[in-house]
Amino acid sequence: MDTHIKIQQNKIKVKYKQLIEQAYNFRQIDAALSDILEYQAMKLLNKLNGLKYLHREVAVVTI
Repeated sequence: MDTHIKIQQNKIKVKYKQLIEQAYNFRQIDAALSDILEYQAMKLLNKLNGLKYLHREVAVVTI
């Protein structure tokens, strides 16, 4: 289970970085699209924080 959480975290991190980069690139061209991409990235960051908490809980239980 621990490795599954880490794999999910890595996938989300990659997607988050892509969205942030896209949002930055669209900032001057299409502000609305940039905001949408940034919002999607924020949702992924929230999910990532949840997985970090879950990973911490799994580590505490296994000790």
